[in-house]
Amino acid sequence: MDDSGGTVIKWNEEKGFGFIAPDSGGRELFFHISDYSRSHKRPIVHLNVRFRPTIDQKGRPAAKNVIPLKGHKGNGREMRQKLFAVGLFTLFSCGLCSLLSLHLIPNELVYLYAAMSLITFFVYGKDKYAAQNGQWRISESGLHTLSLLGGWPGARLAQSFLRHKSSKGSFLFIYWITVVLNCGFLYWLTTPKGSFWLRNVVDNIHLGS
Repeated sequence: MDDSGGTVIKWNEEKGFGFIAPDSGGRELFFHISDYSRSHKRPIVHLNVRFRPTIDQKGRPAAKNVIPLKGHKGNGREMRQKLFAVGLFTLFSCGLCSLLSLHLIPNELVYLYAAMSLITFFVYGKDKYAAQNGQWRISESGLHTLSLLGGWPGARLAQSFLRHKSSKGSFLFIYWITVVLNCGFLYWLTTPKGSFWLRNVVDNIHLGS
């Protein structure tokens, strides 16, 4: 199917989707940010684009491979987000390794952070797939709970590389609250009282296994 032209008539920045009015007329077409060019600035209303018409999983007319006709070149925002995510992940990983080398935290806590980040990344991916295909979604509170439990580094990577939940201001605000709370709890675990509590938890887990 050949590419067609049209104009973006609706765009929801927080939820990352919008609608295109085809130049040839007919019904408006749904498109998601994941179907939009990564080398251009994010969509805006009245932007002229070309696209490939299709039908999405819900049976509605949709557009994919959406690209601005001219101009609107990217300003490196996506790349900066990815570099920030990788840098944050690396910095936190180095911090955990430093705490481990100083015997302030046990190996099990490092394993927990690694597992939670991996799980959270894949859950974000599953939720994005569900959003695109009209399937059951993971609740935002569920995503925030994973971040609070130590999966926030993986969540940040998913937001930047999967382009999921990366532009909804209210969601990101709560996400950063979970980051602060989790890091605060990690700091408490390095104090004498927190360290004593953590050792008891780890010892009980070993006794139970």
